[in-house]
This record gives sequence, structure tokens and C-alpha cells, in this order.
Amino acid sequence: MAEIIQERIEDRLPELQQLERIGLFSRAEIKAIIKKASDLEYRIQRRTLFKEDFINYVQYEINLLELIQRRRVRIGYSFKKDEIENSIVHRVQGVFRRASAKWKDDVQLWLSYVVFCKKWATKVQLSKVFSAMLAIHSNKPALWIMAAKWEMEDRLSSESARQLFLRALRFHPECPKLYQEYFRMELMHAEKLRKEKQEFEKAKMDVGNLEYAEEILMGELARIIYKNSVNIIKSAEFHVSLLSIAQLFDFAKDLQREIYDELMSVFFSLQALHTDDPLTWDYVARRELEIESQPGEEPPTAKQTKVAEVGRREERCCAVYEEAVKTLRTEAMCKCYINFCMERFAKKTSSRLLREKRLERTMVAFRKAHDLKLLPEFQYKQWSELLLRHDFLTEALEVAGAGMELFPGSVMMWQVKLQVLIASKSPDVAMLFEEAFVHLKPQHSAKMSFSNFFFFLTCEQICLPLWISWAEWSEGAKSQEDTEAIFKKAVLAVTGGDSVTLKDKYLDWAYRSGGYKKARAVFKSLQESRPFSVDFFRKMIQFEKEQESCKIANLREYYERALREFGSVDSDLWMDYIKEELNHPLGRPEHCGQIYWRAMKMLQGESAELFVAKHAVHQAGQL
Repeated sequence: MAEIIQERIEDRLPELQQLERIGLFSRAEIKAIIKKASDLEYRIQRRTLFKEDFINYVQYEINLLELIQRRRVRIGYSFKKDEIENSIVHRVQGVFRRASAKWKDDVQLWLSYVVFCKKWATKVQLSKVFSAMLAIHSNKPALWIMAAKWEMEDRLSSESARQLFLRALRFHPECPKLYQEYFRMELMHAEKLRKEKQEFEKAKMDVGNLEYAEEILMGELARIIYKNSVNIIKSAEFHVSLLSIAQLFDFAKDLQREIYDELMSVFFSLQALHTDDPLTWDYVARRELEIESQPGEEPPTAKQTKVAEVGRREERCCAVYEEAVKTLRTEAMCKCYINFCMERFAKKTSSRLLREKRLERTMVAFRKAHDLKLLPEFQYKQWSELLLRHDFLTEALEVAGAGMELFPGSVMMWQVKLQVLIASKSPDVAMLFEEAFVHLKPQHSAKMSFSNFFFFLTCEQICLPLWISWAEWSEGAKSQEDTEAIFKKAVLAVTGGDSVTLKDKYLDWAYRSGGYKKARAVFKSLQESRPFSVDFFRKMIQFEKEQESCKIANLREYYERALREFGSVDSDLWMDYIKEELNHPLGRPEHCGQIYWRAMKMLQGESAELFVAKHAVHQAGQL
């Protein structure tokens, strides 16, 4: 084994010599690369192989390639790529081939191979990778689609993409996504041919025997796919998805009309098939926006033509939705109706009358869903917020109350009601916050089931938004003492990962309200209350730097505490600490070497390699 590794290291020597000769790496760095490469080679040549060793090898080589690129840009040198980068790329491809042969079933490994080839290798090589991957993972439609898209969009080979889709459909004859993407590909192909023909005609070029069949240009291949697929997949959602794809292509008007007419035929004549599908109703209703006014309707005056026509179309849409809700009383159908009304209301218009009409329709949709008891909690929130934005405070309070009755254990609904009370400047806000935490606090006893115990652990975490809302409200409405008391209660109540956000907000509030002295006091009180975020320490570092007399001793304290928590994973903290010692007027540059070696001991894997690279770049910039 040692002979094989020695041979592979010797194979690297030409590229390493070139790297040193052209000034991209120093001799010390070349020695470090050889040492690291030797270790990686030993790991992938031993008798017992581990996938992680191959991944680490590849990642190291990719990091090296990216570092070479950055240094090329910095010194403006773009030659010798065949001897350097191409050599590394070929070596990585060999490692990927070995790994994918050993762990054939690992799709993520194959995808990593594909990503690498897309960025660094040739198109021919990537085609071979796709072929090898699909030979093993032919049962995954997404991989077939990925390969076909690459053939179509990157290699510009419609024929290769078509062959891949046809092969995929042999394995997956009932996969909707395959048919959708195949349909899209044929329409893209027809569009590309039409543009080619137009360019040739515009340039008046003689294209010889090149012929453009009119059927192909009009999307006949896509029509065949449509016909075959809807015979196999009898789903309204699928039917509508093909129509949506066809509408992306202006030349396919005839195909769009054919698909729509067949959809309507199925919808009205075979109602038992699709009228229980809210997506079909939704699509039929939205199509009314594209249909011109009927001849019998009174034409609007010239001044209000556009607004009146839009209003009429929206009325027709809502009439379809009303019929849909009567026929199909489901939450999904009501959601489609409300979403349509919200989308139309969000559209800008200069007509006050049209805007008021849209708001009225939206309220009607919400009210109907509420009466049918088909409104989920997040849409109660939408409804309440819409009323609040238009200063309907009484109505908003009624909606929030109705939502709380239906969802008494929902933190979201408590937030909605509190939001309304705050907006209306109610004196009961503080009392309702207290009531919310009492109501949401789980009852527990000595004998607690596992599920109740899990709920108990997570209850205070889901209450985090309420704590934050309470503190934010108190900051504007109460004294500093009251706000701090809320933060202190929250820090004790909320534990685990969610407490990280709370501590950051507590520290921000302290600096806003009491300046650096207050922020430092809060930092001291929380400095042992794990867990933390990196930002918690970085905020204190920034606060210190904003002071007129920035103390290096305080900065060192904050960095040391941050490194105690994140020193094994965050290379940026170590680099910033080194820069602080170098740049601060009272810093000690002689400590930088000691910090560097501490970092090398604590950082692991990729973080250590990234730190070395950043440190080398920084040193080069200092020269």
C-alpha cells in the first residue's frame, strides 16, 4: 500500500511544482498540501474503506481548486490550467468513480459527483456519469428528469433529452411529473425551432436541405404526449398542470384551446369525475378572468371601460366560486376562494370603487368559510389582519374572538387577539398576556405520560412568539423596569434552542434602552445561561467597538467566551480575534501566533482547512 500511495503523491509533484513556480503557493504551503494529501491517500487505500474518507478527500481537493482560483484572480495569472486544475479534476473524478462503485445505492454521492462535473468537468464526462447513475437508479423519476433537462438546456440536444424521457416512461409509465416535463421539453423544442427559422428567414440565409415541418413547429409532438398522458393519468390536477405549461408558450394557442375544451367537457359532462376536485373548480373560476364580456352585456363607457370589464370578470369568477362552495363544502375549496379574493385585492388599482368591491368580496369569502366552519386558524389570522389594516377594529376583535373559541390552544390565535387589543390601545393588554400564559401552560402531575411530557417540554417553546410580543409591546407602553421584568421571566420560562432568540433580543433591548453599561450587565447575567448564538457575543463585541474608549480587555473577554462555545466550528471568530490583536491600538500582535495554534487544536475537519486558507490570504494581504 505504501508504494501505491508514494506513486500517487509523486503523480502530484508536477502540478505542485507549477503552483510554487508561478507563485500561487509558498514552499511551506506545498509541504502542508503533501502532508495532508498523504493522510487522505492512506485513508482511501486501506483495507477497510469508509465513505466519509472519500468525501473528505473530494472536499479537500475542491477547496484546493477554489483557493487556486481565488489566488489566480488576485495575481492575475490564468495560464498552466492544463497542468494544474485539470490534473486535480481528473484525480477527483477517479475518487468519485471508486466511491460510486463501492456505494452504488447512495444517491447523494451520485448527485455530488454530478454537481462536481457540472462545475469542473466536461460535458462528455457528465453524460457518462448520468448514464452510470441511471443504470443503477432507474427507479427514481427525478434523476431521469435531471438528466434530460441537462441534455436539453446545457448540451442543447433535444434528441438526447427525448430519448431519456422515452426510456424513463418505460420504467415509470404512470408518473405525472415525467409527462409534465416531457410535455414542456417538446414545447421548448418547438419554440427553439421557430426562433431558428425566424432568424434564418430574417437573415435570408440558404439553409439547404434543412426543413422545418409545420406540425413540429406547432407543437404536434407535445399534443401527442398530452393525448397519451391524459388517457393514462385521469386526474383534474394533472390535466390543469398541462394546460398551465402550455400557456407559457404563445405559439401554442390552438393546443391550449384544445386542452381547455377537453377539460371543460370532462368537467361539465362527467361531473362525477372531477367536481370533487377543488383544483378544477379553482381553474375554471380563474379562467373567467381571460374571457371577454358576453355580447348581450351592456358595454361600459369609454372612461371606465377597463375597470368595468375587470369588475365584471371578477364577478363571474366569484359566481363560479360560490357555486363551487355550495357543491364542494371542504376547507380546500374555501381556501381557493379566499386566496383568489386576496390576490385580486392585493392588485393595485386607481379605482376606489373597484378596490372597495374587491374588499367586500374578500370579506364575503371569509364570512362564508367561517359560517361553514371551514376556516383554519391561519386564515382567521389573515382575516383579522385585513380588518386591522382597514381600521375595522370592532370586527377584527370579533374575528379574533371567534378564532380563539375554535382554537383555544393556539398560540397564533392568542397573538391575533393581542395584536387587535394593542392596535385598539385597550387597557386589557397586559391582563390578556398573563391570561394567555396561564391558559397555554400545560397541567402536569407526578404521573405524566410520554406524550404529555413532550408537550410540556415544547409548550414554552411555542409560546416564544408571545414572550417576544409582550416584551416589544411593553417597550413602547410600559417602563424599563416592567420590560426588563418580562425579559427576565421569559428567559427563565423558555429553555433550549428557542431561548437563543430571546437572549439576543434581550441584549438588543438593553443596549437600546440603557446603553453599553446596561447591555454589559445583561451580558454578565446571561453569560452562563446556555445555549447561545454566535451573534450574542458578536453583538457585545460590536457594542464595545462603538464606545469612545474601546477596551481591549473587554474585547478579549467576549472573544474568549465566544470561542469557549463555538471555537471548534467557527473559523471566522478565530480570524477576527487575530485581526483585533493586530489592529487595536492596545492589541498585542505577539499573541497572534498563540491564538493561531489554539485555533488549529480546536477546529475540526473542514473548519480547520478553511481557517488555514483564510489566515494565509490575510497574511498575504499584510505583505
